[in-house]
Amino acid sequence: MSPVTSPSSSPSSSPATARAARTTRRARLAVSVTSVAAVGALLGAAGVAAPGASAAPAERFPDRIELPDGFQPEGITVGRGATAFFGSRADGDVYRVDLRTGEGRTISQGPGTPSVGLKVDQRCRVFVAGGPAGDARVVDGRTGELLASYRLAPAGSPTFVNDVVLTEDTVWLTDSQSPVLYALPLGPGGALPAEPVRVPLGGEWQQGTGFGANGLTETPDGSALLVVNSGTGLLYRVDPVTGEATQVDLGGARLTNGDGLLLEGTTLYAVLNRQEQVAVVELSADGTSGEVVRTLTDDDFDVPTTVARFGGSLYLPNARFSTPPTPTTEYWVTRIDRR
Repeated sequence: MSPVTSPSSSPSSSPATARAARTTRRARLAVSVTSVAAVGALLGAAGVAAPGASAAPAERFPDRIELPDGFQPEGITVGRGATAFFGSRADGDVYRVDLRTGEGRTISQGPGTPSVGLKVDQRCRVFVAGGPAGDARVVDGRTGELLASYRLAPAGSPTFVNDVVLTEDTVWLTDSQSPVLYALPLGPGGALPAEPVRVPLGGEWQQGTGFGANGLTETPDGSALLVVNSGTGLLYRVDPVTGEATQVDLGGARLTNGDGLLLEGTTLYAVLNRQEQVAVVELSADGTSGEVVRTLTDDDFDVPTTVARFGGSLYLPNARFSTPPTPTTEYWVTRIDRR
């Protein structure tokens, strides 16, 4: 997303000791629509989404989901079943939505600072990037309880903690104002760490003078991270242990205004926010090269920022950066086919 002016926070930091991401990605278990519906009926009352990666036919799901007026969305993450979570740039609220109906409610009141990128894990814990506050927090996606919070950026340093990705044993976050990644190494059973780890970006990384590291994900083989620089439009492959970055060969193409990234197999979906497009990139397994094969767009887009998948659909919240935000400004999520 684009920067928001807000005071930064001070953290603790430690040397880069994060382990390399797994070398293979685990296949997702497909669950029939009938099974999802049956389990959802049992768990729905408890606010727990039913497990499964399959969706009902796309025409049964709304193409547009309204968010609360004044919400100012940025990040999206989809958990089990058809449950999606969104963060508010206005005050940091976390909003949970049923993609089948479009109905939702606020489950966690924000701290008064933005919630930007977010990801949910298999334990229904939502990891939230704090943007200009320079922090991250972990929220229970069922109850909204705050489970942990972390100061990430050094005191007084420029910061915008932006996006989040979960690997097998680590939660990673980008900082769009500093050439660094933050890691939350998970312990046995997914235990949350006491302190974050800072991994400076080196090698071929070019910070530039504008908004830098934004969206991130893993390489298809899980051996490294992929980070897009919004200002330069360059995509980098980053060693998670050393922070050494190597530019991904996209044949001269650039992902200018690159924001949220979504990896599906060897296909990378990169949101180009102010272009109101999603670039579709076919990557090599190790993420060293790729080709932009097409772009997706929709008349309903109004500066989309991030993307998540459910079934055969992609969901993108519209940040509406060109529209002055007010308490009554309308915001929504756009569903498009993953084609």
